[in-house]
Amino acid sequence: MRVLLDTCVWGGGIRELEGAGHNVAWVGDWAEDPGDEEILMQARAQGRVLVTLDKDFGELAVLHGITHAGIIRLVNISARQQAAACISVLAAGGDDLRRGAIVTVELGRVRIRLSDS
Repeated sequence: MRVLLDTCVWGGGIRELEGAGHNVAWVGDWAEDPGDEEILMQARAQGRVLVTLDKDFGELAVLHGITHAGIIRLVNISARQQAAACISVLAAGGDDLRRGAIVTVELGRVRIRLSDS
């Protein structure tokens, strides 16, 4: 699956995600941070699931109707556990994410908000 990691997500997990077969890009490698709305639009344009710690992306999608290619929000997941959490969610919820779901991941809990469309 194609994945875009927000700058707040630990970039050190890229190799682990790639080792699991995912195509990964990290906003931290971009020349500058263009802001949340542009990041979400770039993820959609590139067909990438956005992985973030920031709840603002869900608000942009739900309250402002900005379309996306799936969002994973990690809540209180340590940097060293982020890649493993993503790999697990991408494997289990990949079909929902491809249809534009928003997945919130906490220790011991995963919530999936399916796309309204």
